[in-house]
Order: sequence, then C-alpha cells, then structure tokens
Amino acid sequence: MEVHTEMYNLDNGVKDFLPAGQTQLPTLFFLFSLIYISFLAYWIFTCYQNKLSAHRIHLLMGLLLLMKSLNLICAAEDKHTIKVTGTPHGWDVLFYMFQFIRAVLLFTVIVLIGTGWSFLKPFLQEKEKKVLMIVIPLQVLANLASIVIGETGPFIKDWVTWNEVFLLVDIVCCCAILFPIVWSIRSLKETSKTDGKAARNLAKLTLFRQFYIVVIGYLYFTRIIVFALRTIAAYKFQWVSNAAEETASLVFYVVMFYMFRPVERNEYFVIDEEEEEVALAALRDEEFEL
Repeated sequence: MEVHTEMYNLDNGVKDFLPAGQTQLPTLFFLFSLIYISFLAYWIFTCYQNKLSAHRIHLLMGLLLLMKSLNLICAAEDKHTIKVTGTPHGWDVLFYMFQFIRAVLLFTVIVLIGTGWSFLKPFLQEKEKKVLMIVIPLQVLANLASIVIGETGPFIKDWVTWNEVFLLVDIVCCCAILFPIVWSIRSLKETSKTDGKAARNLAKLTLFRQFYIVVIGYLYFTRIIVFALRTIAAYKFQWVSNAAEETASLVFYVVMFYMFRPVERNEYFVIDEEEEEVALAALRDEEFEL
C-alpha cells in the first residue's frame, strides 16, 4: 500500500506548504540578498577607487559578501520552492553549501582582521595560525550539526546530542575568534610607548578596541537575543527571529567593512604632530586592560 500525505495551509485558496510562521521567509531572504548584492557592488567600487590602499584582506571581505549573497538567494529559493511544491528540489543542497563557505569565511575574516593581517603585518604568528586551525575544523563540525538539525527532527536518534554539539562548537568558535583581537590590543599597547609612533599606535589601539566591542555585541545578539526570540515568539511570528538575525548581521557587516575599508587617508592611521603629543600624554595615563 502506498500512501501520500500532504500538510499545508490555504492562502486565498492556494496551498502553502511552509508553516504559518515561515511563509514570509522567501521574501525576507530575497530582500536581504538584494541588499548584500548592492553592498558587494559598492565594496568592489570602493576597492577599485582605492586600489593602492587595498590589501588581500579586502579581497577576502568581498568574497565573504559574495558568499553571503549567494547563501541568501539559495535560502530564498529553497523556502519558495518548499512553499509552492512542498519539497526543496535540490535548493537545500546549495543553501547548505554556501552557508558552510560563508560561515568559515566569516570566522576567518574576523580572525585575520583581529590579527591585523595584510594591512598591519604581512604574516601570521604561530598562535594566530593555531586559532585558524581550531576554528575552521570546528566550523565544519558545526555546519554538519546544523544540517542534521535542519533536515531531521526530534524523532531521530541522537537529535538532542547534535543540538548540544552545535551549541558547544559554536560557543568555542565565538570565544576563539576573540583571542587574536585581544592579542593585537595588548601588542599595540606594549609597543605604543617604545617605537616613537604613539599617536598612530593609540589610534590603532582604539580601532581594535572598538572592533572587539562590535564583535562581542554581534555574537551576543545573534546567539542570545535571537535564540530568545525564537523561544518566546508565537508560532505565527517565527520569521521575526530570522529578520532580527539578518538585520544584526547586516549591521555588523556594515560596521566591520566601514572600520577596515581601503581608503587613501584612514583617520586611524594618519596623525599630525599635535595629535602625537596628545597621544603621548594619553598613553602615560593609559591603564586599560582586557
């Protein structure tokens, strides 16, 4: 005996195979993909206009925007196809593929920016390489757990275990990417008083402190606030957590790309004599410690 079962909502007489709280997701993801495509076009234009100040990290940042755009396009098509037909028809494979590349690139870019690679120094120290060697394999495991969680449910064996693995790995990755930023802050703090470039180093120190706060805020919002929204939101408003997560991600990308954009005269690195004297005085009183 063969049995075919369908579960759907009726929207003005049209079948909608997505849950009531997710039916807005195709439009939401598509709109955000357009924003990121526009962002990518502007980033390419900025890098071209300031090609003498562009570094390898800026190319990776552009690649990150491309992967994020493709990830959102595939997410929109995946949800739209499920909404219309009830099955993803292969779009889920593309979605998970670009999600994996995007996640690995995001953590890699944050680590490399945190070390100052390519725009402050052309190499990575051994401890910084070890962070990357830890983060990338963990992201592979986290994405594997995400696929299992997304494509199955509590009815399979070890589903709860996969959730715990994903949560643990995600926390470890979030903590690991903060170390290079802390190391850069401490290194700049130690060298600021000895290399004769106090103002320039103080400006860089301020930049990395701000970046540290931005990363902490982004991780806190997307890992705690979004999780809380998914938990407390009514079933018809489950899409709100996705909207909040994508909005927070967009704000983080805009702030990070603005802070480390390629420009001819970066306000963090171009200092005059008066600012140098002020910085020397500030460094004498500087007691900041992470």
